[in-house]
Amino acid sequence: MSTDQFSVDGDVAIVTGSSSGIGKSIAERFADDGVDVVVCSREQDNVDPVAEEINESDRPGRALAVECDVTDRDAVEALVEATVEEFGGLDVLVNNAGASFMADFDDISPNGWETIIDININGTYHCTHAAAEYLKDGGGAVINLASVAGQRGSPLMSPYGAAKAAVINLTTTLSYEWAEDDVRVNCIAPGFVATPGVESQMGVSADNIDREEVARRIGTVEEIADLTQFLASPASSYIVGETVTAQGVPQISEDREI
Repeated sequence: MSTDQFSVDGDVAIVTGSSSGIGKSIAERFADDGVDVVVCSREQDNVDPVAEEINESDRPGRALAVECDVTDRDAVEALVEATVEEFGGLDVLVNNAGASFMADFDDISPNGWETIIDININGTYHCTHAAAEYLKDGGGAVINLASVAGQRGSPLMSPYGAAKAAVINLTTTLSYEWAEDDVRVNCIAPGFVATPGVESQMGVSADNIDREEVARRIGTVEEIADLTQFLASPASSYIVGETVTAQGVPQISEDREI
């Protein structure tokens, strides 16, 4: 059986928010398959080790670390320019940078609301808009990271859920507009994933997760990276404008009338 259609070897990708967690895993997975990848976060010191580890490994893909605040349009344009200058183009954009906090809606300040909206949806806009010229040059892929919180809401996370709902809607709309330019735009909506942040909040370590176990409601960063590579590869060529939910066993009411 051929598996060539799942390869992204030779592509150039930007992965935002890739200093740790899901973004870091996606960058490593891409590099494993021969993608030259730009890893970025708001602090250079946080993203340098990711690029260094990739470049010092035997992975065929190379890495470039760039400091970038996705809410700063000038910084985003500099990120895209650095990518093209270093690797000669851009084929895949993964909008992974995000942020959230937990609070009752009544307790959320205007600054708190605007910060979460700015990072999650405006950051996605800036990166995609700035990269448009290069993604359309020969066709490319945009993969947005949303959340199940953006599909059905989530108590104590209203700004995050609202922003991720906007990301999902943007995915659908942009996929239609850019299809004629041979750019596929899709989205991933993860449920609970064992990132460092989730581990600190919930005490669930990735070391305790068995990927072969079906009956679970928490995943690994590698499982999201697998899905991201699929959506970036020719294997998903007929998938356009979709939001793929990755949440394990769905939450279904088990109440029964007696």
